[in-house]
Amino acid sequence: MRAWLHRQEDQYATHPEIGTDLVILLDFVKVIDAFLAFILLTIAYSIADHFNWRQNELFSAGVILITLTLVRLFTDRMENRFWAKILAMVIWGYAFLLVCLSLLNLIDIWQRFFQGIDFQSGQVRFSLLQVNRAFFLVLALYWLAVNLRVFLHFWLTIKSGWTSAAQILVHRLGNIFLFSACVVIVLHYLELDLTVFALFSGALGLGLGFGLQKIFANLVSGFIILADKSIKPGDVIQPGDKYGWINFLWSRYVSVITRNGTEHLIPNENLITGEVINWSYRHNLVRVKVPVGVANGSDLATARDLMLQTAADTNRVLQNPKPSCRLTGFGDNAVNLELRVWINDPRNGIGAVESDLRWGIWQRFRDYGIEIPIPNGTCTSSLSLK
Repeated sequence: MRAWLHRQEDQYATHPEIGTDLVILLDFVKVIDAFLAFILLTIAYSIADHFNWRQNELFSAGVILITLTLVRLFTDRMENRFWAKILAMVIWGYAFLLVCLSLLNLIDIWQRFFQGIDFQSGQVRFSLLQVNRAFFLVLALYWLAVNLRVFLHFWLTIKSGWTSAAQILVHRLGNIFLFSACVVIVLHYLELDLTVFALFSGALGLGLGFGLQKIFANLVSGFIILADKSIKPGDVIQPGDKYGWINFLWSRYVSVITRNGTEHLIPNENLITGEVINWSYRHNLVRVKVPVGVANGSDLATARDLMLQTAADTNRVLQNPKPSCRLTGFGDNAVNLELRVWINDPRNGIGAVESDLRWGIWQRFRDYGIEIPIPNGTCTSSLSLK
């Protein structure tokens, strides 16, 4: 088991995007020995209980193993070592008490004492012993759910081969299922009738309908975005006047990083109800248009060749599809041309390509004496830069 976990650790190291889960994986490696020993000991305890054999020593060993697991799990990564030692002493103290009671055959008395302290609220009734066991059950289930979530994330990212949107959708649904299952198991262990939560569910639904409707709308919109694959991590989008690429898709918002490094957190609902330009929806090919006006009487064939030569010498401009130059109209003192080129990296911005093309056209027009008119009717060999 340890060798398998170390192999997964090596694969995690080659994928920095999931490196945050590596810490949880390393903690899992630390506690796996004691936890597996506890599971095997539980099987032996069940066999002894079935044949009415002596169980005190098995119970004591199980307490020690689960205590060792809890101490390693909760105290190893605590930054404040003083409180880590206090927590470890409390856990070991409680475990020592249970071991002594078990070896002295007093554990039944201890359990009956806690069983006699019960609580009742309406039709719900549970004892302090159930609460005590449910507390450790919650810890175990939560720890198990967190680690299963990590392994699910690992499998989706490295092994599945699915699209990023599908990975995020399945990961979120898996998280909801795991933690919901933990809650249901604990409630079932406490023998609580789920119908007692009907009033709470009604109040929650009323709250979602009024005060929390925006939050709920963003949560639902997040699942819709992931399900229809209209937007996925890495896409270059333009919602309104913001142009950038998607960094993360969260439950409530989408993180969009613009070209100047600013990170915008856009609510999911805005992407569903508003107009969004996705520059890389089906592919990354984007056509860039640069309009250029030349003075009447200029050699249009030379101007066209110079513009195409500029496109051929500009970085990021693709040669397949080929750049083209179109004559788009005649003005009072200018002939309107338009250079059309293709790029396949819209994430790096479009303005930089347009600027490089304008610089190249301006320099070549100046060298060949081709004039560019300005609005007052005079001519110049320069272009306004965007």
